[in-house]
Amino acid sequence: MYQLIIEIVSLFLAGILAGEEFVVRYGVHVSLSILDAQSQIKARQALIRRLRVLVPSIILPTIAFGVATLFFDGTGLALGFQWAGVFSLIILMLITLIGTVPINKGILDWKFDAPPNNWKLLIRRWERLDVFRSSAAILAFAFFLVAMVLHLTGN
Repeated sequence: MYQLIIEIVSLFLAGILAGEEFVVRYGVHVSLSILDAQSQIKARQALIRRLRVLVPSIILPTIAFGVATLFFDGTGLALGFQWAGVFSLIILMLITLIGTVPINKGILDWKFDAPPNNWKLLIRRWERLDVFRSSAAILAFAFFLVAMVLHLTGN
């Protein structure tokens, strides 16, 4: 019974994370690109301030519950998908810590009326990294979903 509860919580959290990452990647940040430089930088700084609290509060429990699913008596294909989900979350976390967080910290120091000369290049780099981050979150959710279906159907 505990295994099922942990799997459900893991799946729920992965779904929240995937949804958040999908909306930020393909909704919010795409929309920012149409703004002028000053408005775009102000909006990005506001998003970073808000999301640097919100996103870790989703990612960390998702990873914890994802890892917890591995410690139960799962076997076969379901366990393989659980491992794939956890691996996707680890990739997400690594890209975040090594790639997007350092850029975000730099963006917070930008003056919106005098951004650095390479600001557009840094934004493009962040966006490329974010495609991988959001894809990893979406894949983790899909893997956990398949693992749950396999678990429930006895496969």
